[in-house]
Amino acid sequence: MPKRKPPATDDQATRSNLAIDKDAFLHSKPISLRMLGDYLDLSPATISLVLNNAPGVRSIPQETRDRVLAAAKKFDYRPSFYARSLRRKQSFSVGVLVPELSDGYSVLIMDGIEEVLMEEGYFYLAASHRRKADLIEEYPRLLMDRSVEGFIAIDTALQHSLPIPVVAVAGHRPIAGVTNIALDHRRAAELAMRHLYQLGHRHIAFMRGQTFSSDADDRWKNLMAMSRELGIQVHPELVVQLELNLSSPELGYPVAQHLLQQKRPFTALVSFNDIAAIGAIRGFRDHNLRVPEDISVVGFDDIQGAAYHNPSLTTIRQPLRQMGTTAARILLQRIRAQKDDPGHIAIAPELIIRESTLPPNPKPVPRHG
Repeated sequence: MPKRKPPATDDQATRSNLAIDKDAFLHSKPISLRMLGDYLDLSPATISLVLNNAPGVRSIPQETRDRVLAAAKKFDYRPSFYARSLRRKQSFSVGVLVPELSDGYSVLIMDGIEEVLMEEGYFYLAASHRRKADLIEEYPRLLMDRSVEGFIAIDTALQHSLPIPVVAVAGHRPIAGVTNIALDHRRAAELAMRHLYQLGHRHIAFMRGQTFSSDADDRWKNLMAMSRELGIQVHPELVVQLELNLSSPELGYPVAQHLLQQKRPFTALVSFNDIAAIGAIRGFRDHNLRVPEDISVVGFDDIQGAAYHNPSLTTIRQPLRQMGTTAARILLQRIRAQKDDPGHIAIAPELIIRESTLPPNPKPVPRHG
C-alpha cells in the first residue's frame, strides 16, 4: 500500500496558508515592482534587470531569472513604460512617414523596419501623407509632440532638417541631419538596359516616374545615360510621363494604350515600377499582343507579386526589406549616439530575369491603337 504523507505541522500549514493569502492578495490589485520583489524575496533592482533584459542580466543565475519571469507572468506584471521613459528620458518610439501604407513598395520596407524595432524594444507611429505637402510638413511636428526620438521617411520629399535624427529611404536630397538610403540607380539602369540590349532590343519604350516620386529623376537620368552609352536612340513618342498618384496596376494600363497609338514601333518597355508594368502587360494583351513574344517588359522593385504574375516579371530588384532594416538600425544608432550621420548609403540592385523578356519577334504582329 502507498505510504501516507505525514500530517502537516502547524508551522508548515501556516506557511502554506500565508503563501495562498499572499498569492490572493497580489492577484487582487495591480502589482508593483516592490510587491513582486517582496513576493520573490529579491531586490527590485534584480527584478528590473531581468524584466528589461538589461546589461548585466547575465550575472544573475538562470534559475533566478526563470523565477522572476514566471512570477511576472503569473501576476501579469509589466514594467511601467512611462516610468522607464522618464528614468531614461526616452520614449522608445520613432515616427515613420510614408506616402501610403498599403502599396507593395512601402509594405516591404516597413517589414524590415518592424523587425529591427521589435528586436530593440521600440514602437513606431506611422503617418500616411498621400504626398500632400501640408501633411509632410505637419506630421513631423505632430509626431514630435508625441516624443518620438527620430524619423524614418519612406519615399517622402522632405524639405528641411528636423531637430531629431532622420533616415530617408529613397532619399536623394542632401539635408543636414538626414541620412539618405538609396538604390545605386546607375547600376540599376545598366542592368536593365544591357539585359534588353543583349537580347537584341533596339527600339525601346520608357515610363518616366511621377514628379513627386523621390526616385524618378535619378532613375530617368541614369536610364538616359546608359541608352546613350549603348547607342540606343530614345524617341519622344516612346516616352510616357506617369502622372497619376496610384499604387495599383491601373497606373500602367493607359501607358500601353498611349504607346500603341503612336506610329513608331517598339519591341520592349522599361517600366518605372512593377505595379505599372503589370498594368501595361494587361493593356498590351487587351490589344492582342503577347508578353514577351511581341513586347518584352522590364519592371522595377521586385514587389511580392512580381514573381507570381503571368508572365512572371523580369525586374530590377531593390532589396526593400534590407533597406528597411538598414534604415532602422542606422536610426537607432544615431539616437543612441553610437554612429555619426553617414550622409548617404548606396544599396546595390540586382537583375531578376523571369518570363517577361525575350529576344525581339522577327515577325512583329500588326498593332492597332
